Amino acid sequence: MGASNTASGMLDMNRINFFSVLDHLDDGVIIADMDGVIHFYNLAQSRIDGILPEKAMGLKVTDIYELNNRTSMIMQCAFRKSAIKNRIFFYRTISGKVANTITSVYPLYDKNLITGVICFVKDYALLRRSMPVTGPPECRFELGNGTRFTFDDLIGTSADFIRVKETAQKASASPSPIMIQGETGTGKELFAQSIHNFSPRHQEKYVAVNCAAIPHYLMEGMLFGTTKGAFTGALDKPGLFETAHKGTLFLDELLAMPVELQAKLLRAIQEKKVRRLGSVKEIAVDVKIISSVSQDPRVAIRENRLRTDLYYRLGVVMVKLPPLRDRLDSLEELVSHFIAKYNLRLGTHIRKISSEVLELFRAYQWPGNIRELEHLIEGAMNMAGQEKILGIDQFTPGLDALDPVDAKQTDIDIAPSPAVAQDSFQPLADIQENREKKAVKAALLTCRGNVTRAAGTLGISRQLLHYKIKKYRLCRADYLPRPDR
Repeated sequence: MGASNTASGMLDMNRINFFSVLDHLDDGVIIADMDGVIHFYNLAQSRIDGILPEKAMGLKVTDIYELNNRTSMIMQCAFRKSAIKNRIFFYRTISGKVANTITSVYPLYDKNLITGVICFVKDYALLRRSMPVTGPPECRFELGNGTRFTFDDLIGTSADFIRVKETAQKASASPSPIMIQGETGTGKELFAQSIHNFSPRHQEKYVAVNCAAIPHYLMEGMLFGTTKGAFTGALDKPGLFETAHKGTLFLDELLAMPVELQAKLLRAIQEKKVRRLGSVKEIAVDVKIISSVSQDPRVAIRENRLRTDLYYRLGVVMVKLPPLRDRLDSLEELVSHFIAKYNLRLGTHIRKISSEVLELFRAYQWPGNIRELEHLIEGAMNMAGQEKILGIDQFTPGLDALDPVDAKQTDIDIAPSPAVAQDSFQPLADIQENREKKAVKAALLTCRGNVTRAAGTLGISRQLLHYKIKKYRLCRADYLPRPDR
């Protein structure tokens, strides 16, 4: 035993530089004393927070994060003197950067005395990107505040969609109400949760109610609460305003709310007080309101479905979500996302959809938007078996509705020519492509190069027509009226 103590291969724990190891971990590491003063802050944590290590060390954790002794996991570990393991933790730095993490904190001992804590931080966004393609959609964590989604989960890289996200992010920091306008299936709930999680209220509750799903006679009690004896069976129960105090209340499908109840909602928002049914006592509430509508609110006002004064109060910031037909540049990205999601759920190994299916997808108007796309892909993947590529066969009969051009909507009558008679000797795909090209050229000629009118004539979106013009190498200028005519 004595010889082994002096052997050249003996590991001397006292001479190992553990800090150099911690500094090269992929996980963030923070070491702090019992007062929360940071003594070690590694490079990975610097990348997560966007703070240089030399700027962080020597400061308290409550100085560099928008946290206090109650909400900081480091301070709670020091206070409780016990470990906190694998906690979903969503926080914001003082510079405004938001981090979505999985965090563990452990006490550090000097003999039997706890002298500090060590915190390990996994960046959830990095974890999601590094996992296999089939993993992320189903491995979504509940963030602990009633939400599951952040702006990182919103799919789309087009300039218009990025502008919508930026508008929503800027409005998140304000206590002012936000109204989200978008057709059914465009992701209004995802945006509402993302706004809450980007706001200073992200540690508080997010409470959502679908106004279209609640019977009118129950909605008032659900919003404002009830008092025992107010009606048969009534109990003392807080409403959603009280439940969401200090947090966010999302009023989904606002236009389904009765107009008479909208007046009471307006008063509660203006006075920041609610009165339970059957009570004379008013209760102060601090709630950020996010609402959603599926049509232009001005149209709803004309139809007497929305009070004008409530619109002015709730529509302080408008976030308009584009329908899927207007953001076809995100189509392939969305398709890949849903394929990955249902590969995991169904045990399939689909890689992509065929070019023929993608072409039909680009030509379709998508009245159900992203939700319709997801359901169509889910149905096809149930039929896929061991296939790697989703083709027309898997989508039938789901593709029966995907008719890009409705014959009733077009007033262009393209007479067959002798050349077309030779189509019978061509592959079907070439025949379809030739006819489509002729239809696009005829529409541009008829509408004198006006893309909006030509798209309407063909029954497709402007974006899709631009795609067809580029695909067939057409020049719109060739169809514009000449000045000398």
